[in-house]
Amino acid sequence: MIAVELRKLFRRPRTWITIALLNSLPVLVAVLLKVTDLAPRPGEGPAFLSAVLTNGTLFPLAALAIVLPLFLPIAVAVVAGDSVAGEAQGGTLRYLLARPAGRTRLLVAKLVALVVFVLVTVVIVAIVGYVVGTTLFEVQSLGATTAVSGTSLTPDQVAGRTLLSIGYVTISMLGVAAFAMFFSTLTDSPQLATLGALAVLIGSSLLFTLDAASDIAPYLPTRYWLSFVDFFRDPILWRNVVRGLGLQAVYVVVLLGAAWANFTTKDITS
Repeated sequence: MIAVELRKLFRRPRTWITIALLNSLPVLVAVLLKVTDLAPRPGEGPAFLSAVLTNGTLFPLAALAIVLPLFLPIAVAVVAGDSVAGEAQGGTLRYLLARPAGRTRLLVAKLVALVVFVLVTVVIVAIVGYVVGTTLFEVQSLGATTAVSGTSLTPDQVAGRTLLSIGYVTISMLGVAAFAMFFSTLTDSPQLATLGALAVLIGSSLLFTLDAASDIAPYLPTRYWLSFVDFFRDPILWRNVVRGLGLQAVYVVVLLGAAWANFTTKDITS
């Protein structure tokens, strides 16, 4: 069943159109930087963007920072929101459950397909960013001055920490997928499931900017999304990274548990 869900997801033109559109913004930003030769000053704009003119190998990280606050969560929420509610809206959910697969197995297959989609999407953003960055900008062969601490890292260190960043962003987006999948088990409308997840994330982002919400800020789902930049401090600052991973793990476990409990007990009428 997992293979069936993976084929279904990646054979949809919509999936690849979403990934293509997601990559178009970082590519556009890179072209504008190349044409104008004007990068934001350190500390301004998306992380790492101020450093890419002198080191194109950092552009995969800038690309992730560009899409992470809004566009990547939207893409994940759309796909995850469609996972169960889309089947219900299309009238195919009842027929899927008529097979000797069981609701739990179907939900697990949907979840695995979502995890693969998130990982593939993040990796493609990083790969496209690397190709664009190394094609348009200079590449340092001996050391890379980071955009965070100003220290120098070897190419091997940059590559290793980039892989860590890809993994961290992937796990962060699994929290988004968990929200959308939970809402997807509550409604027959994938649009409502997607909007529900996005409403939570937008609310989290807004609350994070309010001093009055400082007591709950450490528990907001979007709080530690950009903490992958700490991989490029020397030494690596693990505090927020560990907190971010732990927070996303809690959201994923709780929300997927709630999704399972609801999906395995609800009456399927569509």
